Amino acid sequence: MDLSAIAASQPYPLLFATISGAHLYGFPSPDSDYDLRGVHILPISEVIGLHTGQETIEVAELREDLELDLVTHDVKKFFGLLLKKNGYVLEQLYSPLIVHSTPEHEELKAIATSCITRHHSHHYLGFAQNQWQLFEKEPRKRVKPLLYVYRVLLTGIHLMQTGKIEANISRLNQEFQLSYIPSLIAQKLEGGEKSYLVDAEIEFYRQECDRLITALEQASQASTLPESTDPASKDALHDLLVRLRMKSLR
Repeated sequence: MDLSAIAASQPYPLLFATISGAHLYGFPSPDSDYDLRGVHILPISEVIGLHTGQETIEVAELREDLELDLVTHDVKKFFGLLLKKNGYVLEQLYSPLIVHSTPEHEELKAIATSCITRHHSHHYLGFAQNQWQLFEKEPRKRVKPLLYVYRVLLTGIHLMQTGKIEANISRLNQEFQLSYIPSLIAQKLEGGEKSYLVDAEIEFYRQECDRLITALEQASQASTLPESTDPASKDALHDLLVRLRMKSLR
């Protein structure tokens, strides 16, 4: 699938486009869809009048027998999410799987380091707890949601300890050394999106989930990350937004 061509065909200029989902998290199976995430830039004519452009563009379709899930937000909306301690947008921004980039993308990544706080832990705690509840409700336990639970908890702990985003579970596990992670990844890669657990150690997985939740809470409390976003970063985001909008007048 030519993701670069897909990015180039979007109706508005893109600040960046990156790959998220299973490919970013380190456990894509052959039938995994492609999650393309990015930021588009509405022209001034579509933000100051009564008829405004799309703040969010979503495309879900089948291409070359693979599912494409594309979501882009207008730059102003994305900046707002960034200031609301949203871990998803950080992962999209810092994804190393880059489909399209610009100099302003690099500038945004530099600014965003000052937007990271210890309270980003709430995003990861909430996501993990919701995913675990969904996992428990399944009659047959799938590997995918379980990997999502552990991936998000390890990402959160790593962020609290280092201030850096790392969403790939295999790279995270080089640090955490959890013996069951390679086995779960192998099951997901071999069995695809609908792969089910080959063992019934649900109580063990529940205890591990609880342990990692506690570890994330403790990492947040001990973190040297700031309590709130640096006010200067909001000013820098404002300046960048104005410059990006003004480009549409040239």
